[in-house]
Amino acid sequence: MNAIWALIRRDLILSLRQGGGAGTALGFFLTVVVLLPLGLGPDQALLQRIAPGALWIALLLSVLLSADRIFQQDFEDGSLDILAMAPLPLELVALAKAMTHWLSTSLPLAIAAPILGFLINLDPRAILPLGLAMGLGSVTLSLLAAVGAAVTVGLRRGGLLVSLLVLPLYVPVLIFGMSAAAGGPDLATASLLILLALALASLVLSPLAAAAALRSYLK
Repeated sequence: MNAIWALIRRDLILSLRQGGGAGTALGFFLTVVVLLPLGLGPDQALLQRIAPGALWIALLLSVLLSADRIFQQDFEDGSLDILAMAPLPLELVALAKAMTHWLSTSLPLAIAAPILGFLINLDPRAILPLGLAMGLGSVTLSLLAAVGAAVTVGLRRGGLLVSLLVLPLYVPVLIFGMSAAAGGPDLATASLLILLALALASLVLSPLAAAAALRSYLK
């Protein structure tokens, strides 16, 4: 565990020093939220009806913007080869990378999204369930993004390919995330439990898939 936390801390420090990934994702998210009311017009009822879906779609696309950077820099400078030869299993390395992406990009966006929902007339009653759903869903988003990033790590300009690979896997998260915010208390509870199950399943399966993809490039 100490090695995992050390790797996460190292990647977080590098992410803060270099910038770009989290800042670009947040900037894209703000752009979508600010421009959406201008494009749809002043219909407050319409904005309130589509607000949860708009915030979820903005979150998904913003997370994907920085997905290809999860392994790319370490692959290019040779750090990934060193990590693969270290005592720490490559599956745990992939998990640490995904958690770094979650802490630096997905989680801040998931926290900011319900707060910024007032810009598109989000129903105040939906803020809490939407925040909980995005908090749980963001874990799955980063873990699945790590799989896509691992599959395309050896390809130049693989960002678009990551999106094509990962977006279909994001559909269940989007559906149940929407249900948590747009439905009643019973539906919200059921949707949150399903999001939790998706996060736990991704926590187990995604590092295995990402490590297998990385090994194919490191041979």
